[in-house]
Amino acid sequence: MMSTLAQRTKFHVGSTGSQPTDLLMRWAPRVLIFVAICAVLDSIRSWFYVMDPTHLHELTQAAIEASPNNTAGMIQHIVTNLTLTYPSNKIKLNLDSSEWMFNNAGGAMGAMYIIHASITEYLIIFGTPLGTEGHSGLHTADDYFNILVGEEWAFLPGSLEMERYTPGMVHHLPRGTVKQYKMHEGCFALEYAQGWIPLMLPFGFIDTFTSTLDLPGLFRTVRITAREMLRNLLIGKL
Repeated sequence: MMSTLAQRTKFHVGSTGSQPTDLLMRWAPRVLIFVAICAVLDSIRSWFYVMDPTHLHELTQAAIEASPNNTAGMIQHIVTNLTLTYPSNKIKLNLDSSEWMFNNAGGAMGAMYIIHASITEYLIIFGTPLGTEGHSGLHTADDYFNILVGEEWAFLPGSLEMERYTPGMVHHLPRGTVKQYKMHEGCFALEYAQGWIPLMLPFGFIDTFTSTLDLPGLFRTVRITAREMLRNLLIGKL
């Protein structure tokens, strides 16, 4: 009887000790496969881009020239040009320029109008007539901030001098780069991002839960973003 009890005890101890190893052996291959898939997708992400930063920069400059000192006119010029440039079977655009919403992210606050949102690209108008500043956030996408009106200042730690961007200029924030930035009174920009957009979304949502508690605003942002991403997925646009 004592021998049987000892054997049971030994088996139980041995089984308990092997559980972490079994768990590691079970999950390690899955994690490696997931990482490999992510690496492959990241290496081909440019295959899914439709818009071009250079064209959007030129479009911004053309909008400024066509409608000087008229932000609404610039936005209309941009949206009209985009609809003529990109066919609806290739990319879906949101043409309802009344769909503005507040956005709080990294301590900065402004309003945005989502022109396009998909898995690998987004294009918005962002700005504020009051001015704001904050942290750029650490992102998995390249960000191109094309100034329409006003000024944006930016700063990298250790640079000791600010970067200054005026109408017609573009501020490129490479993915993985962080800066402090400031938009002066009356600053609006055409912002374009290339990369994995869903991974950027928490940066734009988290202030709702830690600061503003603007749940209706968050719902509106999520609803419109999800709607636009779905519209693009339905035509095969990632």
